[in-house]
Amino acid sequence: MRSGSPRLLAVYVGAMSILLLLPIAIVVILAFSGQSYLKFPPDSLSLRWFIAFFGDEQWRQSLYLSIAIATIASILSTLFGFLAAYAFVRGTFRGKAVLLSLLLMPMIIPTVITSIALYFFSTRLDLIGNIFWIGCCHAVIALPVVLLILLSTLQGVDSSFERAALSLGASRWHVFTRIVVPLAAPGLVSATLFAFLVSFDELLIAMFLTNVRDQTLAVRIWNSLHLEVEPTIAAVSAFLIAVTGLFLLADWIIRRRLRAVSWR
Repeated sequence: MRSGSPRLLAVYVGAMSILLLLPIAIVVILAFSGQSYLKFPPDSLSLRWFIAFFGDEQWRQSLYLSIAIATIASILSTLFGFLAAYAFVRGTFRGKAVLLSLLLMPMIIPTVITSIALYFFSTRLDLIGNIFWIGCCHAVIALPVVLLILLSTLQGVDSSFERAALSLGASRWHVFTRIVVPLAAPGLVSATLFAFLVSFDELLIAMFLTNVRDQTLAVRIWNSLHLEVEPTIAAVSAFLIAVTGLFLLADWIIRRRLRAVSWR
């Protein structure tokens, strides 16, 4: 019975993986359809819908806008998340658990509630449609992900290196920039990439805070589904899947190289 358990577990994991990947595979196949309407399986294969996606100015503007907002959100959330994680790991102060819970609340509270709150706050400040502000709001929901990654990373950094540097006369700034940051670099890379993906795929907050002229890629996909379901949407979805896969692959490669360099 025990000898068969690993095999059953492997079969179960394999079946669940196939079940989860099947919808993604269907969307990718539909993206290469050569027909003018969605049909699975397609009668012919073509790149016409990818050409239509990258050749359409409105889709390109939405792509550029999503990249700009995600870049702002990833930088801000990684910066504040790293400082917060370092304070939680190395600091000793009262209310640490309560403060950590507050910072993780955007992960617990439904995104629609956060979106409504940010919308009413943004309307009073007349910030609807402001790209930098939307990036700041996306950083709010990306911060919990960044914080969890960096908490785990910094807990694995031996504090004896910092104490040794301080005992040799190094300032706290040099200890932080020359020791803590390089040792935490793999976690920083992962946190930045995941924060970018969280913002890049965010729909609800972008729906509340963007205007009619400037729409992120996720918002334009949503609006297009209301007008006409065409294979261009499948091509855009396949593009988003490819971006996610490339980011995960880049995260794995960079983390391996940084760990190899740190061990040297």
